[in-house]
Amino acid sequence: MDAIKTLIEPEFEVVGTFESAAELLAAAPAIKPDAIIMDIGMPKGNGLSVGPKLKKLLPKTKLIYLTMYSSMESASQAFKLGASGYILKSTAGKELLRALREIQRGGYYATPELTEGMIGSFVQNFKNMEEPHKITARQKEVLHLISDGLSMKEIALRLDIQYTTVVFHKYTMMRQLGIKTSAELISYALSSLPKPPE
Repeated sequence: MDAIKTLIEPEFEVVGTFESAAELLAAAPAIKPDAIIMDIGMPKGNGLSVGPKLKKLLPKTKLIYLTMYSSMESASQAFKLGASGYILKSTAGKELLRALREIQRGGYYATPELTEGMIGSFVQNFKNMEEPHKITARQKEVLHLISDGLSMKEIALRLDIQYTTVVFHKYTMMRQLGIKTSAELISYALSSLPKPPE
């Protein structure tokens, strides 16, 4: 957080920093920032679910996601939910100021490696992206439990299925969704699946 502040302060005023989604939602309406930079994996909250709430409170505020999740699905979800920018943490040092300048002018920004090969408006491309494949009810159960932090062995016990079956479901979903890491799969689960009933 301090590194980001140091990076952008010579050009932009930082009006607040917050440790959790709840703190941000509580303070933002009074501050009325021009832009909010936030992570998808926020403490006590998922940035992709917080974004629409912020846009409802502050329709003119621009949202920029700074994240480690490099999947097209996460970026697509972010833009569909009202983001103006999507930047990978690995490239933030050289891209964040550029993104803020572009967004201040009314534009949009996404890390170039995510938009490679896109023709026309990359935002429209992201918004028009369809889910690559439908996942089954059992896969959804496995995905919910993965996003809850359970290991594959714990999931096997919870669902009363073989460990190898859980492994099969996980890697089948990753292949179907074009996801390469477990972190990206968790991000997909948090942003795309409704919470199961209690």
